[in-house]
Amino acid sequence: MAVKSVRGLRVNYLIIFLSGLVLLITGILVFLLIVRNIYGSYEIKEILPTKNNLKSLSSEDRSGKVAILYSQYTENMLPSGSTWLKDNIDYWKKFTKNARMNYDIISDQTIELAKHLEYKLIVLPGSKSLSDKQIIQLKRYLEKGGSLFVTGGPATFSDEGKWRGWEFFTEVFGMKFNREIKPEETYKVHTLRGNLPLTAGVPTGYTLKIATWDRPIYAEVLEPRTTQVSFWYDFRKEAGLVREEIEKSAGIAFGSYGKGRFVWYGFELSSVLGVQKDYIYFEKLFNNSLNWLTYQPTAFVKDWPSPYDGALVFIPTLTENIGNITTLNSLINFKQFPATFFINPEKGLKNLGLLKSLGSKGDVGAIIDIGFIEFPEDTLNKLFSKETQFSNIGFATDTLSKILGKKVDAIMPQYGYYDDNTLQAMASKNISFLVTDSLTDRSVPEIRFRNDKPIMVITKTARDDYEIVKNYGLVNTDFQRYTYEEDIDRILFEGGLYVFKVHTNYQLQPQYASVIRDVLRYAKNKNMWITSLNGLKAWWSRRQGVEVRYEERSKRRIAVEFTNPSDNPTTDIVVQVNLNKKVKNVIVSSDIINTDIPRYELRNDNQTIYFYLERMGPHETRSLLVDFDNIEA
Repeated sequence: MAVKSVRGLRVNYLIIFLSGLVLLITGILVFLLIVRNIYGSYEIKEILPTKNNLKSLSSEDRSGKVAILYSQYTENMLPSGSTWLKDNIDYWKKFTKNARMNYDIISDQTIELAKHLEYKLIVLPGSKSLSDKQIIQLKRYLEKGGSLFVTGGPATFSDEGKWRGWEFFTEVFGMKFNREIKPEETYKVHTLRGNLPLTAGVPTGYTLKIATWDRPIYAEVLEPRTTQVSFWYDFRKEAGLVREEIEKSAGIAFGSYGKGRFVWYGFELSSVLGVQKDYIYFEKLFNNSLNWLTYQPTAFVKDWPSPYDGALVFIPTLTENIGNITTLNSLINFKQFPATFFINPEKGLKNLGLLKSLGSKGDVGAIIDIGFIEFPEDTLNKLFSKETQFSNIGFATDTLSKILGKKVDAIMPQYGYYDDNTLQAMASKNISFLVTDSLTDRSVPEIRFRNDKPIMVITKTARDDYEIVKNYGLVNTDFQRYTYEEDIDRILFEGGLYVFKVHTNYQLQPQYASVIRDVLRYAKNKNMWITSLNGLKAWWSRRQGVEVRYEERSKRRIAVEFTNPSDNPTTDIVVQVNLNKKVKNVIVSSDIINTDIPRYELRNDNQTIYFYLERMGPHETRSLLVDFDNIEA
């Protein structure tokens, strides 16, 4: 019986192979496109499963870790049974862990045997005693591009505990040791500059309290490769020439050595004292320091409108001899130098013509008696009661408002101090500004909310004429002028707000008044923004209305997001994004259609991008992608 063959479909293996190859190539291209969309430009060798790439993912890889030195040489110098070094190391473990960075504890021998070179960052916590081999190896590490995070006086003693001196400190950090702070002072105020990569997110002029039991260090920056971040000089308590004292009292600095970087703190982490917000801001400072050392970005909204480096508010105060206020008429152009005049309402009632004249030249605020405090540190329940403060504030502001025909929106406590009852009374009367002689923890305004109403608190940021004319007894106008200018220079160094407060019975006396004009001109020539309280409030509200978020996506891309969460538009904001490394060929784009790309420029040795946000609408968000090519150090 014959069997018929059945012809079926013929399988073409070549077509199947080619189709599979096309699908594979298409899949690879789609994958590479997805990777590029997320991480920006890259090289193929960076994503292949090579030995080096796989090693970077393993727990044995050191290039992504921090090495914290436990210096046995230093411990040998301590009294028997001392836990000082161990406690220090524990603080570093805690802060490094909170920063989500992995760390290894290394020994003196790790550095001496050059087994430290693969680490991205080495920490020397209170490492006073180091061997000659360690010094050589640490310099070599820095010259090749490593980063050091150091506290105290490193390598001032040999491995045998013998005094070596400050040669290592001066050579590597470009600084000169000046002195140690004596423990008898208990604690020392430490002021931070604003608008730096290390102080992003920390209020300009913020003051930390540092315990002195570890003898913190005063140092002076000698070379341009090093930047001073803070100073110990306290204008509130200390005498001396301000400019010189600030330069001589650096407590934090950052800079470069060879191809490497360093951050130096003149105190130990365990020395920071304060309340919760102090620790929050210190942790920001610490994390920013890590970011700078590891070439990670930081960002912040600049404090003042472009291109200003600081701000000034002019506050003439009518106390005694109030007729002296007229000396300003021939000296000041109030459109160029806006002023807010403060006067007691009882004096205003007795001088109606003068009061109305002030109202035509600028804003007017009320000096109000809300109680007296004999000892500034004891403010609890010492001011007038809540009811009395409500009554006094209401009477004063209502009286002046009726006379002037416009709302009085600022108050000044007669004796300088205030409490929460003061803020509650202000909120009930919709008063926006509190100008006080109370000392503060910053040199920029602070917004306090009471009953959902914002109150701008402007505290003392510089010496006024009570100190310069009355307390110092300076009757020579050149000396007066120089003293004011010193404080302007200090405020500019911090990047803060200069509160220029003068009184009719001191600086406004006819024989001294010309100094006021000279000081205002000096500030203007120094690139200070001279504004009114209302101008300050309008700007500060806009500035605080913008939130900045940033994230490193890859070695060549970061994502930046600007948000205006408020119900009002904001304008003329400058955002500084510190890439903390040299880049070129910057391109800003967005993966969201119709996103408005703001004007931007690359500055500060090709390490910082400035974004100029001319306008952002209410609740507007802009998500940007910043791509660049790295410049090898």
